[in-house]
Amino acid sequence: MSLSHFDAAGHAHMVDVSEKTETARLAVAEGWVKMTAQTLDLATEGRADKGDVIGTARLAGIMGAKRTADLIPLCHPLPIAKVALDITPDASLPGLRLRATVKTTGRTGVEMEALTAVSTAALTIYDMLKAAEKGMEIGGIRLALKEGGKSGRYEAPAP
Repeated sequence: MSLSHFDAAGHAHMVDVSEKTETARLAVAEGWVKMTAQTLDLATEGRADKGDVIGTARLAGIMGAKRTADLIPLCHPLPIAKVALDITPDASLPGLRLRATVKTTGRTGVEMEALTAVSTAALTIYDMLKAAEKGMEIGGIRLALKEGGKSGRYEAPAP
């Protein structure tokens, strides 16, 4: 198996996508932030000292997706058509589940943008709630779905 971000000499390089066909691209990523039930209540009831945790994290995730090429060295800047971030309380975790959907039409996919959206939102949740609980855990960040491009559709197995 060869890795596309390395040239024949083994040096990292940005992949040339100029010959690829523009297609509709979609990526969905997911993750979670575990916390105590009391901290979850702070977030869902709007009682966190820093304000609206879920709304702020949603905006941070959208902003993170839009800035992915600035953060990941070999990632292409893309004209993102859509970023949606669902943040859902889950008492059984307990914590917040995150799911980002990113769309574009282009020559390369938006998997990194979706993963960055989830990661940025999770870190924002941690930042906004760390005064209440420093032992929160961020995890489960993965690509759940990808569509478009030469490799077609990928769907992760259920966790």
